[in-house]
Order: sequence, then C-alpha cells, then structure tokens
Amino acid sequence: MATDTRKRMIEATALLLRRRGYHGTSLNDILSASAAPRGSLYFHFPGGKDQLVVEVTRASVADVTERLGAQLASESDPAVAVHHIYQSVARMLEDNEFSLGCPIAPVVLDAPNEVPDLEEICRSAFEQWIGLLRDAFIRAGIPERRAQALALLVESSLEGLMVIARATRDRTPLLAVANEVGALIEQAVLAGKVARRAETAV
Repeated sequence: MATDTRKRMIEATALLLRRRGYHGTSLNDILSASAAPRGSLYFHFPGGKDQLVVEVTRASVADVTERLGAQLASESDPAVAVHHIYQSVARMLEDNEFSLGCPIAPVVLDAPNEVPDLEEICRSAFEQWIGLLRDAFIRAGIPERRAQALALLVESSLEGLMVIARATRDRTPLLAVANEVGALIEQAVLAGKVARRAETAV
C-alpha cells in the first residue's frame, strides 16, 4: 500500500508539473490528485515538495533521454531518425489531446534556480538531448561545428513546435518542419561526404 501511494504521488506530480510548472503545483494539488493521505508526503519524501519534484523531473529526463537515444540509434540515416522523432512528438501530443508537452519546459519557465538540484537537472537535460543529436550527426559525417548547430536547431524547433501545436491543437506544424529539417540534415550529410572525397583526392 505504501508503495502504491508513493507511485501515485510521483505520477500525479509528473502530470501536474507538465501542466502547471513548479510554482503552479502545490502540495494540496499533489495530495488531491494522488488521493494520498496528508501525512504521506513527508513519509515518502522527507525533503518535501522539492525532493518529490527533483525525483520526478530526474525520472522524466531519463525517460526522454533513453527514448531519444534509442530513436537515433535505430537509424543509420540521421535525417530519417529525426523525422521519426518529430512524428513521435506529434503522436504524443495527439494521444494526450494537446494537454502535455516537454516534461521540463514548464519547470524551466517557472524559475528552477530557486531549487539548485532542479536547475541542474534541467540544464543537464538539454545538454544531453542536444549532445545525442550532435553525436548522431557527427557519426553520419557532418562536421562537428555544423552538427552542433543542427542539433540546437532540432531541439529548439521541437520545443517551440510543442507550444504551437498545443495552442492550435494541430500536429501539422510539427510534420511540416520535420520535412524541412530532414532536408537540411540530408544536405549536411551530403556536403560532408563531398568534403571528405575532396580531401582524399588531394
């Protein structure tokens, strides 16, 4: 029973954070959404709300990181892999009826610097996600500097497009940009191959 209560609190907090951010999620909201007894929060999380939020955010980041890494590793062509990522995000938004986007965006916009551990998790999350994209592009032969820029482009467009899709309740913008970004990555891979052939010929 105690394990079930803890799990309900974690799941409820994850949803509340994605909808309302850190400051918009109160202890009463967590207890109400999880149907948990009032004294259970500090029993399971002695550090209170901050400990719970940090644990939930860390788990959410790990989940996204694992799925992103798997998607990038499943395709040798990074343009195809990235296209699949945009499609996956579009499906996720449709499945939750455009009510939930990036798990850390609301927290970032809600001043996580008040909780140092939370701030570090959010900073590290973007570094990890951008790094996974960059490394996939480098493996495909794109020069490191351009690979970093393309990774930033992909991550920033996904973050912005999730907001647009939620506002318009429409996945079309995600799919349209997926095609454009895919074409950019294809061109970058081709340019890298041409440059390497030129270097070899010299």
